[in-house]
Amino acid sequence: MTVVIAGCGDLGTEAGLRFASLGHRVMGLRRSAEKLPSEIEGQSIDLSVEVPTLPTDTAIVVVAMSPDERSVDSYRAAYVNSVLRVAAAISKDCAAPPRVLYVSSTAVYGIDDGSWVDETSPTEPTSPTAVVLLEAEATLLELIPEATILRLGGLYGPGRTREIDRVRQGVATISSEPEFTSRIHRDDAAAAIVHLMTMETWPQAVYIGADDLPTDRREVVEFLARSLDLPAPEIANDSSQERGSRGKRCHNNRLRETGFEFSYPTYREGYAAVLEGSGVRHA
Repeated sequence: MTVVIAGCGDLGTEAGLRFASLGHRVMGLRRSAEKLPSEIEGQSIDLSVEVPTLPTDTAIVVVAMSPDERSVDSYRAAYVNSVLRVAAAISKDCAAPPRVLYVSSTAVYGIDDGSWVDETSPTEPTSPTAVVLLEAEATLLELIPEATILRLGGLYGPGRTREIDRVRQGVATISSEPEFTSRIHRDDAAAAIVHLMTMETWPQAVYIGADDLPTDRREVVEFLARSLDLPAPEIANDSSQERGSRGKRCHNNRLRETGFEFSYPTYREGYAAVLEGSGVRHA
């Protein structure tokens, strides 16, 4: 049985290594396949313009693309076009319909008033790039109705240290108003992908991938500052400015109900592990 990771970058590679550790043959599709670890067979391909060749025994396909830049054209090439090419390859090559998972984003909800969302909340994206993400979801479900969508919160982890870097550099800012964020450690995101694609029961159409504690970003920044033995950033004096986004809080109940367990159930455990890995002392 073969697992195909379409878009085998950081997240896809971590998921692929986990599939390989379970004994699966894993094939990774990316532009520069020579960058893949030895556990993953590579196929160098640009999925925005080319249809890949899949093994006939492909049983699981994970689509985990990332755009070259944050523009509508780049998002459409990375997400919508790749879905079309991968779906064509599945129809062309696979002896039996595989399980298919597409990695999307909680940005498709578009809610920014701090309220809670779950898989049944309306998808009304407010940014042009999030509109494209939703278009890619719809395209996949139209072509492969039994596919699964995993909408991830903000990814962080090894190599994804923007918040830490901004605190360390003294350029992080915090608002006087709550700004809720829902996050997930890269390793938990990869583990969720493997869990959903290998559990005995067929997964549902949509899951939210976010940890147990949606949090005001101010709390995260202050935690990182304490961990780095740095002063917390001052609260911005924005009383004269128009109120900005208050973010959203994402429920992960549906994912939890499948039996999935987080290695990093909150940002505290997750960022502590990142700081340990970087050799930085933390509280």
